[in-house]
Amino acid sequence: MSEVLLWNHATTIVCHSKTKNVQDIVKTADILVVAIGKANFVKGDWIKEGAVVIDCGINSVEDSKAPNGRRLVGDVDFEAAKQRASWITPVPGGVGPMTVSMLMENTVEAAQKAFKAEQEPIWKVKPLKLDLKRPVPSDIEAARSQTPKDVAVLAQEVGILTDEIEPYGKTKGKVTLETYQRLKNKPDGKYVVVTGITPTPLGEGKSTTTIGLAQALGAHLKKAVFACVRQPSQGPTFGIKGGAAGGGYSQVIPMEEFNLHLTGDIHAITAANNLLAAAIDARILHEGTQKNDALFRRLVPAAKDGSKTFAPIQIRRLKRLGIDKTDPDALTPEEVGKFVRLDIDPATISWNRVMDTNDQFLREITIGQSVFKEKPQIPPRQTQFDITVSSEIMAVLALATSVADMREKFGKMVVASSKSGVPVTADDLGITGALTVLMKDAIRPNIMQTLEGTPVFVHAGPFANIAHGNSSIVADLIALKLVGQDGFVVTEAGFGSDIGMEKFCDIKCRYSNLVPDAAVLVATIRALKMHGGGPKVTAGTPLPNEYIQENIELVRNGFANLGKHIENAQKFGLPVVVAINSFHTDTQAELDLVQQMSKEAGAYDAVICSHWADGGKGAVELAKSVVRATEAASRFKFLYDLSLPLEEKMRTIAQKIYGARDISFTPEAQEQLNRVKRNGFDRLPICMAKTHLSFSHEPEKKGVVKDFVLPIREVWASAGAGFVCALVGTITKMPGLPTRPAFFDIDLDPETGLVQGLF
Repeated sequence: MSEVLLWNHATTIVCHSKTKNVQDIVKTADILVVAIGKANFVKGDWIKEGAVVIDCGINSVEDSKAPNGRRLVGDVDFEAAKQRASWITPVPGGVGPMTVSMLMENTVEAAQKAFKAEQEPIWKVKPLKLDLKRPVPSDIEAARSQTPKDVAVLAQEVGILTDEIEPYGKTKGKVTLETYQRLKNKPDGKYVVVTGITPTPLGEGKSTTTIGLAQALGAHLKKAVFACVRQPSQGPTFGIKGGAAGGGYSQVIPMEEFNLHLTGDIHAITAANNLLAAAIDARILHEGTQKNDALFRRLVPAAKDGSKTFAPIQIRRLKRLGIDKTDPDALTPEEVGKFVRLDIDPATISWNRVMDTNDQFLREITIGQSVFKEKPQIPPRQTQFDITVSSEIMAVLALATSVADMREKFGKMVVASSKSGVPVTADDLGITGALTVLMKDAIRPNIMQTLEGTPVFVHAGPFANIAHGNSSIVADLIALKLVGQDGFVVTEAGFGSDIGMEKFCDIKCRYSNLVPDAAVLVATIRALKMHGGGPKVTAGTPLPNEYIQENIELVRNGFANLGKHIENAQKFGLPVVVAINSFHTDTQAELDLVQQMSKEAGAYDAVICSHWADGGKGAVELAKSVVRATEAASRFKFLYDLSLPLEEKMRTIAQKIYGARDISFTPEAQEQLNRVKRNGFDRLPICMAKTHLSFSHEPEKKGVVKDFVLPIREVWASAGAGFVCALVGTITKMPGLPTRPAFFDIDLDPETGLVQGLF
């Protein structure tokens, strides 16, 4: 008040409790403002005749007449002062309303500022400059040529609040799901999916293109952009394929952090999966060696006072059984039997143990031999290990939209059938809550950056052959809000349009309710030559001359494969931009031919890219084309309706996407299909588990395969993830190691602590 009065040309004097002659000073005041904190401190005869008195004090004094024995008074003796003052504020009721009004005004102003800030771009990403070398060094050398930003700085640049990120060191961190809740009313950015032609042993650079496109959009076109990619399994990292961080000057960094452990999500999945596997066999053991009463006593133990209570998950099981009771002592013997006995048929167990290592010797194993020696009534059984990324828990992680949704999906996972044919779920085993606890951190997306400092979400890594092969929905949801209406999210689907992109559209988009705006289809000249009849290529061996010299005929013949992938994307109503990932061995005539034929086949555009060698600069024209492609209204549509019978949905995928004449079922697969339908899973989408190396089930068949029957040899419901799997041909859920695995070259420099040999 002193400053406000001074600004308005008043002469002001500030006094306090220790001011000498305060009474004499007060008598000179035309305007008296009192806030000293002492009841009735200013007496009536202190006040100048006609003065204005503003009493800001509020004090409690004893008053026997008041209902509670006390009343409120100000710092001024009101009754005496009002005889001399021209104006005076009473207590209570004086400056209180003014204070409330000011607080309300401040609240409105704060809300207006917050709303304005919400509408304004929050994107403040500062790109990192690349120092391009020639020849292009190894991937790990290129990755280490850049000093990444601190992840806390990156988070701030993209609009993530301090309490919404948990750093794991300086270059990676986890982002909370509260970020989405804070931004959920903001409009989404454009949604672009990157897929590829049928891959070859050489690799077509799909991940490299995803990162190069993001770098071009963010660092060169100054767009708000997030890349969303899967976390790689250590199986291929130590096997033959190598890592999945991209390559050359279009990578996620630090690439060794990306490819090794990251923040432990895959380890959490391994732990959760194997806990459930152990619970299945333990339940078979205990049911096989105990009577109903003993099982019930152990499943519902008495407290010290003798009382018994059901756990919430047990109440859910009772309700599924049609038992509407919550008092354990109220169950009849028949109801106790229903409750305690899952009666699992070991022959129907579909839940395998997992590990994140390629190991073909674990494809068939026998378990339970030691138990059998002690308890002959529990025979050993045949089972197998799968690779962790093929676990349904990984698929659930990628498709869940919240912690609550993830827990619900975990509870629905079917692990076996009872001997009477009833599905047995994780909820029946009482393990859903424990699985959620093990996965509580894993559901939060991991944030990293590209070589040019643009943000990347690395989250979930479902096996593209067995599961849907796409990164998580929550990462895409958060990224689309962070980039805002004028921004872009570039997400990568596993393998080609027949595998990852079809599942992206028909499975992931169904559960996310997100609509893609465009598809980028990655192709290489050398891959087209292979599809056109070129000689066989083995990774790590010199390329035959056909791949390093101009050969227009091979390119023209191999274009049929690219043309079919363009057609597939168009079946979903997506504009397709072909990204021709160029190499120094490509000739201009070959590149021109692919551009021409792509446009004739219906592609929106076909652009030559050099992002592997040039970083984002080499994908600027691709980025511009993608921006234009997303500007048209979306015509996205699903391939099939969920109301179709399961076999019709499978047939639709086989005929429209693969080009098959029909599908067939082995007797075992037909019985499994019938069981899936009997159990009520017939309205789920289909996840085809097929080789990525061919449109057909035969990986050696290149180009476009026609007039073939797709053999389905196994069917099961991934009820938690929300799809029905149809396994085709000889696909395995546990890859093997080659003669010379990648781990031969991987080592740690004991002096620098740097990882060597990753690629």
